[in-house]
Amino acid sequence: MSSNRGFEVLHDPTRNKGTAFSLEERDRLGIEGLLPPVVETLDLQVQRAAAQCDACASDLARYIFLSQLQDTDEVLFYALLVADPNKYMPLVYTPTVGDACEEFGHIFRHAMGMFLPSTLRGRLAETLRNWPEADIRFIVVTDGSRILGLGDLGANGMGIPVGKLALYAAAAGVPPQYTLPIALDVGTNNEALLADPLYPGLKQKRLTGDDYFSFLEEFVSAVEEVYPGCCIQFEDFNIQHAVPLLETYRDRLCCFNDDIQGTAGVGTAGLLAACRMKQEKMAEQKVLFLGAGSAGTGIAELIVMAMVEDGLTEAEAKERVWLFDKGGLLTKDRLDSLLDFQKPFAVDRPPSSDFEQTIRDFGATAIIGVSTVGGAFTEGVLRSMAELNEQPIIFPYSNPTSHSECTAAEAYAATDGRCLFASGSPFPPLEVGGRTIEPSQGNNVYIFPALGLALYATRATRVTEEMFLVAGRALADQLTDEELAGGLLYTPRGRIRQVSAAIAAQVAEKIFDLGLAGEERPDDIEAFIAERTYQPVYGEVA
Repeated sequence: MSSNRGFEVLHDPTRNKGTAFSLEERDRLGIEGLLPPVVETLDLQVQRAAAQCDACASDLARYIFLSQLQDTDEVLFYALLVADPNKYMPLVYTPTVGDACEEFGHIFRHAMGMFLPSTLRGRLAETLRNWPEADIRFIVVTDGSRILGLGDLGANGMGIPVGKLALYAAAAGVPPQYTLPIALDVGTNNEALLADPLYPGLKQKRLTGDDYFSFLEEFVSAVEEVYPGCCIQFEDFNIQHAVPLLETYRDRLCCFNDDIQGTAGVGTAGLLAACRMKQEKMAEQKVLFLGAGSAGTGIAELIVMAMVEDGLTEAEAKERVWLFDKGGLLTKDRLDSLLDFQKPFAVDRPPSSDFEQTIRDFGATAIIGVSTVGGAFTEGVLRSMAELNEQPIIFPYSNPTSHSECTAAEAYAATDGRCLFASGSPFPPLEVGGRTIEPSQGNNVYIFPALGLALYATRATRVTEEMFLVAGRALADQLTDEELAGGLLYTPRGRIRQVSAAIAAQVAEKIFDLGLAGEERPDDIEAFIAERTYQPVYGEVA
């Protein structure tokens, strides 16, 4: 009987310690003989796992290895990520997760999280109760309709919520047992996937219209019933659904959309850091977006909020934030064709379909790319920015890397090394003017895990825009003078946990100030956050 129990423990990733089980535990749990006799430390296990990961032939193979490790020994998985965030976070999330999602049906080994197909309509609450944990505080959910810049990947999009929640724990210390990744399978319009015999999702076209929204309503209601107080993070929903879903549920329960609001926080933080570097105010900037989807308008709205805090009226701030999409500049004469969330940014200007000329007409100090069009920041665009500005701000935020509006090398070359650069995808270090610069990456990992830790610790009942602006300002403030002098607009990922703790404390303070906390306000908020932060260390196994 005891040997069966031990075997079960070794195959439970939340309790398995592998070779770190003590001799006493091995005897008590019936594990003797099921492991090599040596008792190893977690540090030694991390060294072995790192060597095994390094030996993999490609980043996709490393992703598969890390997924298997997470499904085998959860503490070791997170200890490895925390040991070297700069190395492992790009492997469990962007950019590697894009390749993993495209190949999801082919590399699938074991289900993580929950798949809720539309064929279970009417039974979603019952199905949620199949999850073994009764206390879930965070759900990251996708319908797979707009995975990164890759489009409709259907059920293959499960890699996104799995990866996001891994970063909740690794980057900020949200306890993983309170998290649940979910893929809503409402079909796919991707013909290649529908024809792929290894595609694991429903072989049907996507739900649309009222059928779609009623299924989402059943899902949200089921979460409220089964996991009351749980926060829902909507992730990688297409432009037709992302904003309507956020508007429908933001005042009903604790929820947010990271593509809109998290991206806004990290984008605003990058611009605030650039202002620090230039010793200018946010209100002095003129920001031009290439891409006017939910991500672009989300960043734009938060920048406007920051400019208003700097003393401008909302109308004055919106005059300094322009958006440009495939139809050209968002102008008043396009109102009939614009989506509701785009209309507030339509300017009273003549039409323009020339992005480079719009830069000059506007006098842009910053360009932000959220178009998913690789190479859209042409040499002409970059040179125009360099001619207008001593330190042009260039942010090609689209990912994965192939969709980036320009590379770091292209931006620095076209601006004579003078640009303030940050991208959504990672780029290697390069020599600029006789010094080595590591291009900054404006990854949402700087915002959503820290926000999640604050929401978890305070048991917040709602998420507001003010929280994302607080998070963005806190992130920019975490840059040291030395890091700014080195050209960084975001802190090195090597100290992501320290940075996340500082951001979480400031967001928690805002949550208490707004009266949205389910916990009593502590005297020491930083200590309050630290006490609730998950650390990947082995505990006693009962």
